[in-house]
Amino acid sequence: MTGPDIRQAEKVALKLMQVHEHLEGSHAALFKTRGLSGPQYNVLRILRGARGEDLCCQDVGRRMLKRVPDVTRLLDRLEQRGLITRWRSEEDRRVVHTRITEEGLALLADIDGPLAEQIRQEFRAFDDRKLKQLDRLLGALLSG
Repeated sequence: MTGPDIRQAEKVALKLMQVHEHLEGSHAALFKTRGLSGPQYNVLRILRGARGEDLCCQDVGRRMLKRVPDVTRLLDRLEQRGLITRWRSEEDRRVVHTRITEEGLALLADIDGPLAEQIRQEFRAFDDRKLKQLDRLLGALLSG
């Protein structure tokens, strides 16, 4: 089995890195207008996705798109802003439960529309069929 043409694979890998940098930078600029970093937005998105369930620090860390060295410090900043709430487990004091607050949900709701429009513009060259194909290809790359 020979595998892919290495030069073409390298070209695609570099292009994916460029796309990642572009998307991350443009989204970070939007988050910054709301006083958030990309990782802070990611934590809020994760907690909103938990649909009212508590998550511990380790669960949040495992679900992050990009690993950060100190999830606790990230959560500290969000808690200081009133965007999340945390409390220690009664059964195991080492476990800290985390949940998004109404303020955190409101901030995400404020970001949702502008972010959706930004993504719509970034992917305007793709119809639904092409987006599904790209999704399958990227999924294959991640699972490969």
